[in-house]
Amino acid sequence: MGSVDKGLELLQGRPLVQWVLERLSPQVNEVLISANQNLDHYRAFGPQVLPDEIGGFAGPLAGLERGMSAASEELIATAPCDSPFLPMDLVSRLYRHLAAANADLAVARTGDQAHPVFCLCRRHLHPHLRAYLNAGGRKIDAWYADLSIVEVAFDDEAAAFSNINTRAELAAHDDPNGTPPPRA
Repeated sequence: MGSVDKGLELLQGRPLVQWVLERLSPQVNEVLISANQNLDHYRAFGPQVLPDEIGGFAGPLAGLERGMSAASEELIATAPCDSPFLPMDLVSRLYRHLAAANADLAVARTGDQAHPVFCLCRRHLHPHLRAYLNAGGRKIDAWYADLSIVEVAFDDEAAAFSNINTRAELAAHDDPNGTPPPRA
């Protein structure tokens, strides 16, 4: 969508971030928003807003790193603001597999595609992530390549992991005759 702040783009009259908050908030004890622009707009939604501390637009990992530094919980769930239909049981399903495997990180997967921005990870990974970012690393899958991970199948809700990247995709979800939102 160019240089617009996707989280504040409207879908069916509500900002994308609001959709994510409504689905994620009931699943967790604490919500933190990672944002680097329009901070006051994001603060209006209620949760604490955290800008990246790592410069040079380090991408989603910089947001995760900042969340790890501020979180009060031992487990951290992540979801992007451009995927407004995330599963209502995302965190519980990720947790079941994380605990069963005693893994460091649980990542959502549909088919043979991992969705690493939908994850549940242990906060004690913070120094590991910080070192990776400080060394110039930016790719999520490269960061967690040497960690104990478990991929969790969400094939029953594959559409929930679709992200909205273009105005056409946003319009399709906004149009009552277009693609309907997936049901939870």
